[in-house]
Amino acid sequence: MQDVLQSLGIPATDEPLSGVYAGGWVASPGGDTMSTTNPTTGATLGLVANGGAADYEACVGSAQEAFLRWRLLPAPQRGEYVRRCGEALRAKKEELGALVTLEMGKIRAEGEGEVQEMIDIADFAVGLSRQLYGKTMHSERPGHRMYEQWHPLGPIGIISAFNFPVAVWSWNAFIAAVCGDTMIWKPSELTPLCAIAVQNIVNEVMEPDGFGGVFNLCCGTAQPVGETMIADRRLPLISATGSVRMGKRVGEVVGGRLGRSLLELGGNNALLVMDDANLDLALSAVLFGAVGTAGQRCTTTRRVLLHESVAETFTKRLVDAYGQVRIGDPLEGTTLMGPLIHEGSVETMLAAVESVKRAGGEILCGGERATVAGCEGGHFVKPTIARVSADFPLLKEETFAPLVYLVTVSDLDQAIALQNDVPQGLSSAVFTTGVQSAERFLGHAGSDCGIANVNIGTSGAEIGGAFGGEKDTGGGREAGSDSWKAYMRRQTCTINYTDELPLAQGIRFGPA
Repeated sequence: MQDVLQSLGIPATDEPLSGVYAGGWVASPGGDTMSTTNPTTGATLGLVANGGAADYEACVGSAQEAFLRWRLLPAPQRGEYVRRCGEALRAKKEELGALVTLEMGKIRAEGEGEVQEMIDIADFAVGLSRQLYGKTMHSERPGHRMYEQWHPLGPIGIISAFNFPVAVWSWNAFIAAVCGDTMIWKPSELTPLCAIAVQNIVNEVMEPDGFGGVFNLCCGTAQPVGETMIADRRLPLISATGSVRMGKRVGEVVGGRLGRSLLELGGNNALLVMDDANLDLALSAVLFGAVGTAGQRCTTTRRVLLHESVAETFTKRLVDAYGQVRIGDPLEGTTLMGPLIHEGSVETMLAAVESVKRAGGEILCGGERATVAGCEGGHFVKPTIARVSADFPLLKEETFAPLVYLVTVSDLDQAIALQNDVPQGLSSAVFTTGVQSAERFLGHAGSDCGIANVNIGTSGAEIGGAFGGEKDTGGGREAGSDSWKAYMRRQTCTINYTDELPLAQGIRFGPA
């Protein structure tokens, strides 16, 4: 463990590490000291000194000062810095992936996959730096040219969650950086070492040329950091990833100051298995979608809606597959599911299991804690399959754990109606070999989610498409497509190259 930390610039010390970078590391941040633990063993990984009010102000000052210089660089030059950040991440992919596994608990392959996602978004952002296109429009007035252009927005705030402690930051930070913005990152209180490691990596690229203030870090709690950040008029955009409860608070405060918020909140994702589905594909998709990251993805498969003609066969095969899932230390190559992030998550899952039993549902497998030799202090559970009725109340709630509900349906219309009948609207999938069923699922009366897949699971989105969802998921879009527009301000420009001043709409104004 110490080798991993030291390779990422995190020294072996009993003293608290600084969790504040404001164009340079702040030696003695004024906030509380927090410990970060390994969810696999319960062992302490390190101590981090959080930012206080003055430290947050230092971060804002650093971001503001850097913005004045960073925005003047041509976008392709900004892209070159992001390219080099991606290369620095490539050089540390194995080590940073291991730290993600140590501090968050996802298996090693997923930890390294998360770092690969950072590298991919850096590559995407580099190309984007030459494609921040505006439109040219025809003016109704003779001798006029009209077009739109996009300008950097300013310093922005990024609030990230524990389950993707590094990748989601990069979705925002690298896109925002090529757009000309600077930023302040408030990471999850559960994964501060991952944030410190990322900051060290990008500092290698940015500091030598005096651009350390482009990426700033302020670890801390809601008070004084989080609440101050979302209320701060100096930050025109807050991008926040987390729970619906948190997102409603962010949206309320940021909206109250007429700022912008980009919200990526809860998911309660359904996977539909129709009577003509390829059951082998569907089985693999449900297994990864429901068990991957121990069910702690916003795109985790929470509900499987099974056509009555395949329900019995598919259920048996799924239960058998769950029996083959190896639970254990996520650093071991044969492990498929690691721990939950903390004891509270374990208790929430077990409470949901009890609700299933009280409602007359059936626990087909799992539903209890798991014991892992050598990891007695870890937060392990057995992945759980529950068969419930279509009116089971918890179908409308997100339990952030490896708990999936099976519901039998009679046709596609009922499946789509059940899928959409939840407050959340992030990801969705249908397994069918029928073109009509696939197109109906993707059509106007089909899935109401921001992501809709055919013969692909709910989890594992590529960075090239816009990522995000509707309803209680927040409506935000990150990563690919035209998500970059959230980080810029649009400006419509009209140039008159004549000696006359005609008004639009044919209006005549002046003395007769």
